[in-house]
Amino acid sequence: MDASVRIRGLVKRYGGRAVLDGVDLDVGPGEVCALLGPNGAGKTTAVRIATTLLRPDGGRVEVAGVDVVARPREVRRRIGTVGQHPTVDDVLGARDNLVLFGRLHHLDRAAARRRAAELLALAGLPDTGDQPVREFSGGMRRRLDIAAGLVLEPRVLFLDEPTTGLDPAGRRDVWDAVRGLVARGTTVLLTTQYLEEAERLADRVAVLDTGRVVATGTPRELTAAIGGDRLELVVADPGRAAEAAALAERVAAGPPLPGGRDEGARVTVPVSRRAGVVGDVVRALDGAGIDVADLVLRPATLDEAYLRITGRDRAAEEVPA
Repeated sequence: MDASVRIRGLVKRYGGRAVLDGVDLDVGPGEVCALLGPNGAGKTTAVRIATTLLRPDGGRVEVAGVDVVARPREVRRRIGTVGQHPTVDDVLGARDNLVLFGRLHHLDRAAARRRAAELLALAGLPDTGDQPVREFSGGMRRRLDIAAGLVLEPRVLFLDEPTTGLDPAGRRDVWDAVRGLVARGTTVLLTTQYLEEAERLADRVAVLDTGRVVATGTPRELTAAIGGDRLELVVADPGRAAEAAALAERVAAGPPLPGGRDEGARVTVPVSRRAGVVGDVVRALDGAGIDVADLVLRPATLDEAYLRITGRDRAAEEVPA
Protein backbone atom coordinates (compact mmCIF):
# COMPACT_ATOMS: atom_id res chain seq x y z
CA MET A 1 0.00 0.00 0.00
CA ASP A 2 1.05 3.63 -0.53
CA ALA A 3 2.68 5.34 2.41
CA SER A 4 0.52 7.73 4.45
CA VAL A 5 3.60 9.92 4.87
CA ARG A 6 6.33 9.85 2.23
CA ILE A 7 9.44 12.02 2.62
CA ARG A 8 12.19 12.08 0.02
CA GLY A 9 15.41 14.12 0.16
CA LEU A 10 13.96 16.66 2.59
CA VAL A 11 16.20 19.68 3.16
CA LYS A 12 15.72 22.68 5.41
CA ARG A 13 18.36 25.29 6.16
CA TYR A 14 18.58 28.05 8.74
CA GLY A 15 21.27 30.65 8.27
CA GLY A 16 23.21 28.40 5.90
CA ARG A 17 23.10 25.42 8.29
CA ALA A 18 21.20 22.33 7.17
CA VAL A 19 18.82 21.29 9.96
CA LEU A 20 17.45 18.61 7.64
CA ASP A 21 19.92 17.29 5.11
CA GLY A 22 18.31 14.76 2.79
CA VAL A 23 15.78 13.02 5.06
CA ASP A 24 13.97 9.97 3.65
CA LEU A 25 11.08 8.39 5.55
CA ASP A 26 7.94 6.35 4.88
CA VAL A 27 5.07 5.83 7.34
CA GLY A 28 2.60 3.15 6.32
CA PRO A 29 -1.20 3.32 6.70
CA GLY A 30 -2.34 2.59 10.24
CA GLU A 31 1.25 2.61 11.50
CA VAL A 32 2.73 4.42 14.50
CA CYS A 33 6.16 5.77 13.62
CA ALA A 34 8.25 7.38 16.35
CA LEU A 35 10.81 9.96 15.26
CA LEU A 36 13.66 10.05 17.78
CA GLY A 37 16.70 12.26 18.00
CA PRO A 38 18.64 14.60 20.28
CA ASN A 39 17.62 18.22 20.74
CA GLY A 40 18.24 20.11 17.53
CA ALA A 41 18.14 16.99 15.34
CA GLY A 42 15.30 18.44 13.23
CA LYS A 43 12.32 16.41 14.50
CA THR A 44 9.96 19.34 15.03
CA THR A 45 11.15 20.97 11.80
CA ALA A 46 10.22 17.82 9.87
CA VAL A 47 6.77 17.77 11.47
CA ARG A 48 6.21 21.46 10.75
CA ILE A 49 7.02 20.87 7.08
CA ALA A 50 4.78 17.79 6.87
CA THR A 51 1.90 19.77 8.41
CA THR A 52 2.34 22.69 5.94
CA LEU A 53 3.50 25.15 8.60
CA LEU A 54 6.96 25.51 7.07
CA ARG A 55 8.23 25.32 3.49
CA PRO A 56 11.18 23.04 2.73
CA ASP A 57 14.28 24.18 0.89
CA GLY A 58 14.49 20.92 -1.04
CA GLY A 59 13.00 17.48 -1.42
CA ARG A 60 9.39 16.34 -1.51
CA VAL A 61 6.83 15.49 1.18
CA GLU A 62 3.49 13.80 0.55
CA VAL A 63 0.88 13.27 3.27
CA ALA A 64 -2.13 11.07 2.53
CA GLY A 65 -0.98 11.10 -1.10
CA VAL A 66 -0.94 14.89 -1.39
CA ASP A 67 2.12 17.11 -1.93
CA VAL A 68 2.43 19.49 1.03
CA VAL A 69 3.91 22.31 -1.05
CA ALA A 70 1.70 22.06 -4.13
CA ARG A 71 -1.63 21.51 -2.31
CA PRO A 72 -1.29 22.58 1.34
CA ARG A 73 -5.02 23.24 1.91
CA GLU A 74 -5.92 19.74 0.80
CA VAL A 75 -3.27 18.33 3.15
CA ARG A 76 -4.74 20.29 6.07
CA ARG A 77 -8.15 18.72 5.48
CA ARG A 78 -6.60 15.26 5.87
CA ILE A 79 -4.43 15.68 8.95
CA GLY A 80 -4.59 16.44 12.64
CA THR A 81 -1.79 18.03 14.65
CA VAL A 82 -1.01 18.19 18.35
CA GLY A 83 1.97 20.35 19.24
CA GLN A 84 4.16 20.48 22.32
CA HIS A 85 2.04 23.11 24.06
CA PRO A 86 -1.66 22.93 25.00
CA THR A 87 -4.09 24.67 22.62
CA VAL A 88 -7.34 24.28 24.55
CA ASP A 89 -8.89 27.12 26.54
CA ASP A 90 -8.62 26.81 30.35
CA VAL A 91 -11.84 28.68 31.08
CA LEU A 92 -14.11 26.74 28.74
CA GLY A 93 -15.30 23.22 29.44
CA ALA A 94 -14.12 20.29 27.34
CA ARG A 95 -17.32 20.20 25.26
CA ASP A 96 -17.25 23.91 24.46
CA ASN A 97 -13.57 23.65 23.51
CA LEU A 98 -14.33 20.90 21.01
CA VAL A 99 -17.37 22.71 19.64
CA LEU A 100 -15.15 25.78 19.13
CA PHE A 101 -12.59 23.71 17.22
CA GLY A 102 -15.38 22.22 15.13
CA ARG A 103 -16.71 25.65 14.22
CA LEU A 104 -13.19 26.80 13.31
CA HIS A 105 -13.10 23.84 10.93
CA HIS A 106 -16.35 25.12 9.34
CA LEU A 107 -18.71 22.55 10.85
CA ASP A 108 -22.21 23.90 11.51
CA ARG A 109 -23.27 24.19 15.15
CA ALA A 110 -25.23 20.94 15.27
CA ALA A 111 -22.43 18.96 13.56
CA ALA A 112 -19.85 20.53 15.86
CA ARG A 113 -21.81 19.48 18.96
CA ARG A 114 -22.26 15.93 17.65
CA ARG A 115 -18.56 15.66 16.89
CA ALA A 116 -17.67 17.06 20.32
CA ALA A 117 -19.72 14.34 22.02
CA GLU A 118 -18.03 11.65 19.89
CA LEU A 119 -14.58 12.98 20.70
CA LEU A 120 -15.23 13.23 24.44
CA ALA A 121 -16.15 9.55 24.43
CA LEU A 122 -13.15 8.67 22.25
CA ALA A 123 -10.76 10.54 24.58
CA GLY A 124 -12.19 8.85 27.67
CA LEU A 125 -13.70 12.12 28.94
CA PRO A 126 -17.45 11.54 28.50
CA ASP A 127 -18.47 12.92 31.91
CA THR A 128 -16.31 16.05 31.91
CA GLY A 129 -17.98 18.08 29.17
CA ASP A 130 -18.93 21.11 31.33
CA GLN A 131 -16.00 20.96 33.77
CA PRO A 132 -13.56 23.88 33.21
CA VAL A 133 -10.34 22.63 31.67
CA ARG A 134 -8.31 24.43 34.35
CA GLU A 135 -9.52 21.73 36.75
CA PHE A 136 -8.21 18.88 34.55
CA SER A 137 -5.12 16.84 35.35
CA GLY A 138 -2.22 17.03 32.90
CA GLY A 139 -3.16 13.73 31.31
CA MET A 140 -6.82 14.74 30.88
CA ARG A 141 -5.82 18.05 29.33
CA ARG A 142 -3.48 16.31 26.89
CA ARG A 143 -6.18 13.82 25.89
CA LEU A 144 -8.45 16.78 25.18
CA ASP A 145 -5.68 18.33 23.06
CA ILE A 146 -5.50 15.12 21.04
CA ALA A 147 -9.29 15.08 20.68
CA ALA A 148 -9.16 18.65 19.32
CA GLY A 149 -6.74 17.44 16.64
CA LEU A 150 -9.27 14.83 15.52
CA VAL A 151 -12.21 17.07 14.72
CA LEU A 152 -12.06 16.31 10.98
CA GLU A 153 -11.37 12.58 11.47
CA PRO A 154 -7.86 12.90 10.00
CA ARG A 155 -6.19 10.10 8.11
CA VAL A 156 -2.82 11.10 9.62
CA LEU A 157 -2.18 12.50 13.11
CA PHE A 158 1.06 14.30 13.98
CA LEU A 159 2.02 14.33 17.66
CA ASP A 160 4.99 16.52 18.56
CA GLU A 161 6.32 15.53 22.00
CA PRO A 162 2.79 14.77 23.24
CA THR A 163 3.69 13.79 26.82
CA THR A 164 6.36 16.36 27.68
CA GLY A 165 5.95 17.47 31.28
CA LEU A 166 3.39 14.81 32.21
CA ASP A 167 3.76 12.49 35.16
CA PRO A 168 3.75 8.69 34.56
CA ALA A 169 -0.03 8.46 35.02
CA GLY A 170 -0.59 11.27 32.52
CA ARG A 171 1.72 9.64 29.98
CA ARG A 172 -0.16 6.37 30.37
CA ASP A 173 -3.46 8.19 29.70
CA VAL A 174 -2.07 9.64 26.47
CA TRP A 175 -0.66 6.28 25.39
CA ASP A 176 -4.07 4.68 25.86
CA ALA A 177 -5.67 7.42 23.75
CA VAL A 178 -3.13 6.93 20.96
CA ARG A 179 -3.65 3.15 20.97
CA GLY A 180 -7.38 3.72 20.61
CA LEU A 181 -6.84 5.94 17.56
CA VAL A 182 -4.57 3.44 15.89
CA ALA A 183 -7.11 0.67 16.48
CA ARG A 184 -9.52 2.76 14.41
CA GLY A 185 -7.06 3.03 11.52
CA THR A 186 -5.38 6.39 12.13
CA THR A 187 -1.74 6.73 11.06
CA VAL A 188 0.43 8.43 13.70
CA LEU A 189 3.81 10.13 13.38
CA LEU A 190 5.10 11.19 16.78
CA THR A 191 8.27 12.84 17.97
CA THR A 192 9.37 12.06 21.49
CA GLN A 193 12.26 12.35 23.91
CA TYR A 194 10.95 9.40 25.93
CA LEU A 195 12.49 6.17 24.70
CA GLU A 196 9.96 4.16 26.71
CA GLU A 197 7.18 5.95 24.84
CA ALA A 198 8.57 4.85 21.48
CA GLU A 199 9.05 1.31 22.77
CA ARG A 200 5.46 1.14 24.03
CA LEU A 201 3.68 2.77 21.08
CA ALA A 202 5.69 2.55 17.89
CA ASP A 203 5.48 -0.09 15.19
CA ARG A 204 8.61 1.47 13.72
CA VAL A 205 11.26 3.89 14.90
CA ALA A 206 13.34 6.33 12.86
CA VAL A 207 16.40 7.89 14.52
CA LEU A 208 17.23 11.38 13.26
CA ASP A 209 20.70 12.77 13.92
CA THR A 210 22.69 15.61 12.32
CA GLY A 211 19.84 16.22 9.90
CA ARG A 212 19.60 12.66 8.54
CA VAL A 213 17.78 9.45 9.33
CA VAL A 214 20.59 7.25 10.64
CA ALA A 215 18.56 4.14 11.55
CA THR A 216 15.07 2.72 11.06
CA GLY A 217 13.37 -0.44 12.21
CA THR A 218 11.09 -1.89 14.85
CA PRO A 219 12.20 -1.31 18.45
CA ARG A 220 13.22 -4.96 18.61
CA GLU A 221 15.23 -4.73 15.38
CA LEU A 222 17.14 -1.71 16.65
CA THR A 223 17.96 -3.31 19.99
CA ALA A 224 18.99 -6.57 18.27
CA ALA A 225 21.35 -4.60 16.04
CA ILE A 226 23.46 -3.56 19.05
CA GLY A 227 23.85 -7.06 20.45
CA GLY A 228 20.53 -8.21 21.87
CA ASP A 229 20.51 -9.60 25.41
CA ARG A 230 22.69 -8.48 28.31
CA LEU A 231 24.02 -10.37 31.31
CA GLU A 232 24.55 -8.06 34.29
CA LEU A 233 26.35 -9.25 37.39
CA VAL A 234 27.70 -7.66 40.55
CA VAL A 235 30.61 -9.41 42.24
CA ALA A 236 30.92 -9.32 46.02
CA ASP A 237 34.63 -8.45 45.81
CA PRO A 238 35.23 -5.47 43.46
CA GLY A 239 38.87 -6.50 43.23
CA ARG A 240 37.84 -9.59 41.27
CA ALA A 241 35.58 -7.77 38.79
CA ALA A 242 38.14 -7.99 35.94
CA GLU A 243 38.52 -11.73 36.48
CA ALA A 244 34.73 -12.16 36.59
CA ALA A 245 34.38 -10.15 33.36
CA ALA A 246 36.91 -12.37 31.58
CA LEU A 247 35.14 -15.55 32.71
CA ALA A 248 31.69 -14.22 31.77
CA GLU A 249 33.05 -13.12 28.39
CA ARG A 250 34.34 -16.60 27.60
CA VAL A 251 31.11 -18.31 28.65
CA ALA A 252 28.64 -15.80 27.19
CA ALA A 253 30.64 -15.27 23.97
CA GLY A 254 30.63 -11.49 24.15
CA PRO A 255 33.17 -8.88 25.32
CA PRO A 256 32.24 -6.68 28.28
CA LEU A 257 30.49 -3.52 27.22
CA PRO A 258 32.09 -0.07 27.56
CA GLY A 259 30.87 1.55 30.74
CA GLY A 260 29.66 -1.82 31.96
CA ARG A 261 31.25 -1.58 35.37
CA ASP A 262 30.00 0.40 38.32
CA GLU A 263 32.42 1.21 41.14
CA GLY A 264 34.54 -1.74 40.05
CA ALA A 265 31.92 -4.36 41.03
CA ARG A 266 29.38 -4.40 38.17
CA VAL A 267 30.02 -6.19 34.88
CA THR A 268 27.75 -6.13 31.81
CA VAL A 269 28.35 -8.66 29.02
CA PRO A 270 26.35 -9.13 25.79
CA VAL A 271 25.31 -12.74 25.25
CA SER A 272 25.00 -14.67 21.98
CA ARG A 273 22.45 -17.17 23.37
CA ARG A 274 19.85 -17.23 26.14
CA ALA A 275 19.50 -20.96 26.79
CA GLY A 276 21.56 -22.02 29.80
CA VAL A 277 23.85 -18.99 29.78
CA VAL A 278 23.01 -17.89 33.35
CA GLY A 279 23.71 -21.32 34.79
CA ASP A 280 26.92 -21.66 32.78
CA VAL A 281 28.23 -18.30 34.01
CA VAL A 282 27.27 -19.02 37.62
CA ARG A 283 29.08 -22.38 37.51
CA ALA A 284 32.18 -20.80 35.97
CA LEU A 285 32.30 -18.08 38.61
CA ASP A 286 31.63 -20.56 41.41
CA GLY A 287 34.43 -22.78 40.12
CA ALA A 288 36.79 -19.80 40.31
CA GLY A 289 35.64 -18.96 43.85
CA ILE A 290 34.08 -15.64 42.82
CA ASP A 291 31.02 -14.72 44.88
CA VAL A 292 28.20 -12.98 42.98
CA ALA A 293 25.96 -10.52 44.82
CA ASP A 294 23.48 -10.12 41.94
CA LEU A 295 23.00 -11.50 38.42
CA VAL A 296 20.26 -10.87 35.85
CA LEU A 297 19.72 -11.57 32.14
CA ARG A 298 17.78 -8.87 30.32
CA PRO A 299 17.17 -7.68 26.77
CA ALA A 300 18.88 -4.57 25.46
CA THR A 301 16.69 -1.49 25.73
CA LEU A 302 15.78 1.06 23.11
CA ASP A 303 17.64 3.62 25.26
CA GLU A 304 20.85 1.66 24.74
CA ALA A 305 20.21 1.30 21.02
CA TYR A 306 19.52 5.02 20.68
CA LEU A 307 22.66 6.01 22.56
CA ARG A 308 24.79 3.62 20.52
CA ILE A 309 23.28 4.68 17.17
CA THR A 310 23.69 8.40 17.84
CA GLY A 311 27.10 7.97 19.46
CA ARG A 312 25.96 9.57 22.73
CA ASP A 313 27.35 6.65 24.74
CA ARG A 314 30.80 7.18 23.22
CA ALA A 315 30.55 10.92 23.86
CA ALA A 316 29.78 10.25 27.51
CA GLU A 317 32.79 7.99 27.82
CA GLU A 318 35.05 10.69 26.42
CA VAL A 319 34.02 13.33 28.99
CA PRO A 320 36.92 13.76 31.44
CA ALA A 321 36.17 12.74 35.01
